[in-house]
Amino acid sequence: MRAAALLVLEDGTVLGGEPFGAEGETLGEVVFNTSITGYQEVLTDPSYHGQIVVMTYPHVGNYGVNEEDTESSRVRVAGFVVREGVEEYSSWRARKSLSRYLEEAGVVGIRGVDTRMLTRRLRTAGVMRGAISTVEKDPAALLGKVLASPGMVGRNLAEEVSTPSAYEWGPEDASFLVAALDFGVKTNILRLLAGAGCRVRVLPARTSAEEVLAGGYQGVFLSNGPGDPAAVRTAIETTRRLLGRVPIFGICLGHQILGLAAGARTYKLKFGHRGTNQPVKRLETGRVEVSSHNHGFAVDLSGLEALGGPLPPRGGASREWLLAWQGRIPRFQTPFGILELTHVNLNDFTVEGLRLPEVGAFSVQYHPEASPGPHDSRYLFGLFRELMEVNLAQV
Repeated sequence: MRAAALLVLEDGTVLGGEPFGAEGETLGEVVFNTSITGYQEVLTDPSYHGQIVVMTYPHVGNYGVNEEDTESSRVRVAGFVVREGVEEYSSWRARKSLSRYLEEAGVVGIRGVDTRMLTRRLRTAGVMRGAISTVEKDPAALLGKVLASPGMVGRNLAEEVSTPSAYEWGPEDASFLVAALDFGVKTNILRLLAGAGCRVRVLPARTSAEEVLAGGYQGVFLSNGPGDPAAVRTAIETTRRLLGRVPIFGICLGHQILGLAAGARTYKLKFGHRGTNQPVKRLETGRVEVSSHNHGFAVDLSGLEALGGPLPPRGGASREWLLAWQGRIPRFQTPFGILELTHVNLNDFTVEGLRLPEVGAFSVQYHPEASPGPHDSRYLFGLFRELMEVNLAQV
């Protein structure tokens, strides 16, 4: 009989369960994901580096794991929490069970947990540090380790998951050569950039603006990734130096870095957005997109100068603030010209999209590559292509 497992949160919450994956102990920020499918993509997403992921859907592992649905070269989560970890999987694509996959990856997990109660606690109190252990039986001792562990604010985790050296992706005869600054890039993003006619050269997170400009790229992509965006200082400075020199497209952490480079601030959300069903409104069309999310920080525009309308409240936006703009696109003054708010989250009105039209840069907080998730926002890769075509025509 394998040893029982414990999950301990920094507020003293103690939950018991069964081991699910590797034996051992792990520490991290405990967050929840509301996706019904796509657990293999979640596990291999570098944006979850340093986090223990709770799946809110009760049955996880039903279709096993395969060799195609990975978002990076290995499992990235610090730990995994499920209600029912299914051993008897069913799928023609499956090669092994989820529990075996976790065990082989050395990832400590726990099953048999009341994930509904756990999610409610994280929503009420906010995400917090935690630990899963199959070896430590004393909850007080485990809590001590949790309280001694680092939090997420101020941590530059992007450089921990970034590629150590450059590599290329996409067809040799592509229309555009794009530099992708890797803060934890997902494989499906590279697939869709290639599908938009790009040959992508993936570069380490600490790549300087001078190195990028010397590469002769037609565009720059700022990838998703883990940790506190304000701590990724080299990338912020690199982006600032690239603005106006080459078209830029950012996703998730890349969106936050673009906002910081333009003069905005970022802040930590209470429990973040992680799932495949977040409603996002595109302000210029009024269309609502169902979108995939994975982030714990957001952009704050309240420190910028609003042009022709009121400033947003600190920490995002609000329905009342948007109504005060009377259907117009909120615009702000920056050192790089006008900054436009292009998308907002309809659950909490946080900033979901930005555009700097005078310097050819835009970004979104959510994941238009949506792996897992809906395809409502894949048009953004086409917009990036159009931006590069316009820029080339002007050269």
